[in-house]
Amino acid sequence: MSIVSTVLAVASDTASSHQLETAETLIAAARFFVIFLAARALAEGMVRLRLPTILGELVAGILIGLSGLHLILPPETQAEVSGWFLGLLGSLAHVGPDVVRDVYIETFPNLQSVGTIGLFALLFLTGLECELDELMAVGLQAGGVALTGVLLPLTLGTLGLLWIFHVPLIAAVFAGATMTATSIGITASVFGELKVLRSREGQIVIGAAVLDDILGIVLLAVVVSLAGSGSVALQPILRLVLAAVAFVAVSLLLSRRAAPLFDAVLDRLQAPGDVVVAAFLVLCLSCFSAQAVGLEAALGAFAAGLILSGSRHAHAMEEAIKPLVALFATVFFVVIGTTMDLSVLNPLVPENRQGLVLAVFLLSVASITKLAAGWTYRMAEPTNRLVVGLGMLPRGEVGLIFLGLGAQAGVLDPSLEAGVLVMVIGTTFLAPVLLRLVLSRQSLPSAPATAG
Repeated sequence: MSIVSTVLAVASDTASSHQLETAETLIAAARFFVIFLAARALAEGMVRLRLPTILGELVAGILIGLSGLHLILPPETQAEVSGWFLGLLGSLAHVGPDVVRDVYIETFPNLQSVGTIGLFALLFLTGLECELDELMAVGLQAGGVALTGVLLPLTLGTLGLLWIFHVPLIAAVFAGATMTATSIGITASVFGELKVLRSREGQIVIGAAVLDDILGIVLLAVVVSLAGSGSVALQPILRLVLAAVAFVAVSLLLSRRAAPLFDAVLDRLQAPGDVVVAAFLVLCLSCFSAQAVGLEAALGAFAAGLILSGSRHAHAMEEAIKPLVALFATVFFVVIGTTMDLSVLNPLVPENRQGLVLAVFLLSVASITKLAAGWTYRMAEPTNRLVVGLGMLPRGEVGLIFLGLGAQAGVLDPSLEAGVLVMVIGTTFLAPVLLRLVLSRQSLPSAPATAG
């Protein structure tokens, strides 16, 4: 009898193990199916509205997450996954809903890891697409616009959150830093569509947006590191700032010196996939280096793109990386959307009204300060400064990257997180509409800007 009991126990354990593996596989497949179905459906709608698809991915996350159907929920939200969803997966795996819930929670970090890969790939692509030669051509004008577009929203946003809304210091600085972002992709798309990308205004905005990306991500790396330490002291801040600036400076230097060496190595490789694998090796090394000196790996990913932006194979790398971004970055932005609790913006609840005022404040400061940046450069030739200011307005994917990292770091409370989301979405929707309205009524000179 003891032998029979042992055999039955082993068989039972094997069956349980198989059922858990089945449940894990079903959960993973169901998650990806729901994420990509919702994301692509909403992205298609955004394309038809001539808006960034990334907004569709974020809205998809909101619809299937905490503010919607409760199908995809990160454990930190402390919310219950939809009962019918758990019941369906449990019946297919022949286990109870409680078992499915436990497996769901334990395996969620795997999904977040996929999203992190997408974030790093997107930041790498952002750095890779930086046109450093064009930036040098409008260096002085772009520098003035970029510095104003970073310092004004950071200062006014942070001080307003501290003094008016009594937000904790690190959270206020982080929200202020999020307002410094500029989406080069959205502005370039509108300028290109209206055939004014090569105008003086277009070149100034693109150059300033590149600088904004560099300054903003350096600032982000510093603030996220401070959030991890939980304290604010002058010496660590200075050390982090100097380390981040030095890291980016070395990356810009390597874009001239190391890119030819990278090309020479790549020219000798013959195996399929050599471009994307070599690019990811540089990406991993740069992320490792950033983390090793106390900075965020996100800065390393962006720096890797800057380093390889001078490569002869930059275009091939862009084409190889874009499908990976389309898959993995979609997961990142959808998961960020699932954490958003938009109920804190319900005006019918008296406790939410301060959050609504906060959202209006962030959107107003974010808009006014970027518009003001259009009046902070000197140029002998006449230019449309309103176009420059509007071109700096959209936060787009860069603002969402900031927001996503803030959510992961636990820096923002629900009201501030929702307010930042309103700011990012509001500026991203407004900028293309206003730019088309202004640019369609005039023709801009196509002569390139000159430094001075």
